[in-house]
Amino acid sequence: MNARYAVFGQPIAHSLSPRIHALFGAQLGIAIDYRALEASRDDFPRALAAFAADGGRGANITLPLKEDAAALCADSSPRARACGSVNTLVRVGAAWFGDSTDGIGWLRDLRERHGFDPRNRRILLLGAGGAARAVAFALVAAEAAQVIVANRTPERAQALASALGARACVSAWNDVSVEGVDLLVNATAAGHGGTAFDPPFGRVSSSLFCYDLSYGKAAAPFLAWARAAGAAHVSDGLGMLVEQAAESFAIWHGPRPQTETVYRALRAPLESASP
Repeated sequence: MNARYAVFGQPIAHSLSPRIHALFGAQLGIAIDYRALEASRDDFPRALAAFAADGGRGANITLPLKEDAAALCADSSPRARACGSVNTLVRVGAAWFGDSTDGIGWLRDLRERHGFDPRNRRILLLGAGGAARAVAFALVAAEAAQVIVANRTPERAQALASALGARACVSAWNDVSVEGVDLLVNATAAGHGGTAFDPPFGRVSSSLFCYDLSYGKAAAPFLAWARAAGAAHVSDGLGMLVEQAAESFAIWHGPRPQTETVYRALRAPLESASP
């Protein structure tokens, strides 16, 4: 039985992950069987078990299943345990081992493509789900001065801030302010519904870096808002997607692929599709 790999999520048809891993495999001469598999939260345990029975050796996990995946692992890496979120699964014997490559992939994109080092900077994080948790713990590890967590469900924001420790604090959603903030990170799922991004604050400093963890159409509402609000530097999460995928690829196959050519190959059609 050939080893299979996949990305699980809902929705998943838009995912670029199969193309990314195919490009990585071609670059390194490794044959890859990697597919996009849709699963709801209710159906995910059954779908993952069926995938394993059919030769599944590794999987990426995306919205809204990252915390569910963590609960299905027999063991996990320290960074995955810390954030309670898993985006990379590895089959070990008859069980799953979980890891989180979101944070390290995101930091690589921030530093290498955008020249932004979070050390001693103030970051406002909107959202408290699986991806938000991964990047929040990465920010603490990178010695950010402060991580301000805001979420429409205050209990989730408080739970994340408490887990992060002294470098984190909570802002009530309706009282969020970007004053003195160096980086604004949108980790909410609002853009996936195609609705406009409508935060409880208005204009922003041109120096504020605005970053959406999503990419493509899902990131468009936030990026449009950020530009209209006055931000000079905005980015979607395509670079993060490619970098976290490279980390997952290395976990499964050994070598870490080069990412820049893959990033450029994916960026060009996204830009040509922009209005």
